[in-house]
Amino acid sequence: ADESEPGTFKDREIMRWTPHGLIEGCAIAQYAIQAEVTYLYIRGEFTEPLRIMEQALAEAYQRGVLGSNAMGTGKRLDMYIHRGAGAYICGEETALMNSIEGRRGNPRIRPPFPAAYGVFGMPTTVNNVETLASVPHIINRGGAWYKSLSLSHPKSTGTKLFSVCGNVKRPGNYEVTMGFPLGELIHEVCGGVPAGRTLKACVPGGSSVPILTREEAESCKLDYEGCVEKGTMLGSGGLIVFDDSADMVYQIMRLARFYAHESCAQCTQCREGTAWTVRILQRILAGQGEQKDLELLLDLSEQMTGKTICVLSDSCAAPVVSGIKKFRGEFDAYINGTRRPRPVLVHA
Repeated sequence: ADESEPGTFKDREIMRWTPHGLIEGCAIAQYAIQAEVTYLYIRGEFTEPLRIMEQALAEAYQRGVLGSNAMGTGKRLDMYIHRGAGAYICGEETALMNSIEGRRGNPRIRPPFPAAYGVFGMPTTVNNVETLASVPHIINRGGAWYKSLSLSHPKSTGTKLFSVCGNVKRPGNYEVTMGFPLGELIHEVCGGVPAGRTLKACVPGGSSVPILTREEAESCKLDYEGCVEKGTMLGSGGLIVFDDSADMVYQIMRLARFYAHESCAQCTQCREGTAWTVRILQRILAGQGEQKDLELLLDLSEQMTGKTICVLSDSCAAPVVSGIKKFRGEFDAYINGTRRPRPVLVHA
């Protein structure tokens, strides 16, 4: 539950409104894989969800859902809440395990994989809040029912939560069936962009996935295959919407700045690559960029992708590369001096 991806805010709502559903899902998963302990790792800033989950956990122990004879099965199922300290990198499964163990939250080199050697050296599986909260519903209604919740592709079934934010009239969390049209979600379910504006672009799966143009978004199906077909990913379901007032160069710089700030600095390609990406983008925004800077950004992104312990550097590169390719004219306008420079926000 270390939900820190920009544009994603679904897990905190699950903990806020259905805490017992999450606990029950964890207990079922524990029983199924014969595990005795669950650690619920909650982001440090989630003060209200933390309080709610602590209360729900106490109630679960009182009712016998957890404990030495969980649900009358004769099995011991325990659950502990671990509060994070606000580091985005701890959303990566091995960094999360290091944090639980009281060590610095840096990703681990694999192998060994968590399933063989995880928390405190024990076999470990790591799952998302949304996944585990769905388990009780599937158990109650059956796998066939859940599989039937699909609109397009037989492999992507069930439902998905999307956190919609940005230039849209009705932001919020929306649960839709897999394969739901992205254009329909934006324009009809969420009310579309503000009056007098047109859709320009969107990020469908949180800040770490490639950006979609309006044309791509309006013909995209919200499942794994549909997103791959458009050159992006479903990711965390954080849907960020941009209308035609958005400065894509500035927005991409903001995303890159986030990843540069959150890098654990363990890998050279990530530590240096994210920092230099921000500096170059800020130089372009200040009206001091050159055409060769765009090629340098693409080269930097290539060197950052698939060459580090975790995928944080890949997450920084994805919006940069897709942004340059799809909105090259906006970058050129800053470089050619046809667009007024923006104040430079210095990267610390």
